[in-house]
Amino acid sequence: MSSELPAPPASFVVRKDKILQQLNVPVSDYTDLSPKGSVDANIRDLIDGLNEFDGLVTTSSCGGRVSVFLEGRRDIDTASSGDAVDDRQTQAGVGGKGGGGTWLFVSHDRVDMKTVEDEDAALRVMGLDVTGGSPVGISSKRLIHFKFEPMILHVLTASTAHAQLLLKCAFQSGFRESGALNITTANDSPIIPMVAVRTMGLSFESLIGVETEDGRREAIVSASYLKTLLDIGNDRFVENDKRIARFRSALRDAVTGRPAKVGENGVDWEDPAARKERKRAEGLRRRAEMAAAGRDRSVAGKHHESTSDQDDLNGDDALDGLF
Repeated sequence: MSSELPAPPASFVVRKDKILQQLNVPVSDYTDLSPKGSVDANIRDLIDGLNEFDGLVTTSSCGGRVSVFLEGRRDIDTASSGDAVDDRQTQAGVGGKGGGGTWLFVSHDRVDMKTVEDEDAALRVMGLDVTGGSPVGISSKRLIHFKFEPMILHVLTASTAHAQLLLKCAFQSGFRESGALNITTANDSPIIPMVAVRTMGLSFESLIGVETEDGRREAIVSASYLKTLLDIGNDRFVENDKRIARFRSALRDAVTGRPAKVGENGVDWEDPAARKERKRAEGLRRRAEMAAAGRDRSVAGKHHESTSDQDDLNGDDALDGLF
């Protein structure tokens, strides 16, 4: 990493080694708290490359996903049987987090739209049973949400300087809601910030269904609307991949000095300020070249006129010699 950055403290090195030991287990054996339970394939190379740099290590990640989520129960089901309430049925707050919330569908890649061509297929993919659900009395029902969430990384950094470098790369790449925690300390222990690389600009969410009292999961929107959501999600995946590529390139450029930036199509990206300066310099250079060319033409014209005048004088002298 850049020589301008401080050496990682021993406490960071110990934590990084411990994290890497977990990441280095076979993919089939690695688990985390996400629904997928492992590092997403589309960012595995990014994470491997990031973890090679001194002073940086990823602690959790998601490469981006579309999902359908059933909220948790909002009140405790006091069954008449008197049996203890299942831990998963504890009360959920607003938004349905906890309380037995369930992932009905999760994909970390674009969805093949050929698999949802008919209405029944669209319902099955999203974990829904039937269409025609009613929004009446919806506040008392468990809600079903469709979501797209772009890449998010949590990266432990060895110092505030490392954190600032990572945030700079994130902002340049379009992850504008990135931020850092633990940037101060109350004692003499080293500051080891946690950086979240994220963007909210690509995120979106839509309410698509409810769960009835008898457990049926009913869509309150049409199948064509569900397919439209999947189409939008696929488009967001494309943009998400572009931003990931820009972030990976910006990070490599920052820590190694290699000018390997990529743009919207994955190649030849440059910072807007740098592009503005380059265009200004090119304009000034063209203006100077045009001015120089104008001066050359002017000098050439004057030289031609001078030569013609001299030829006229020489001709007159020659005529004088004849008479």
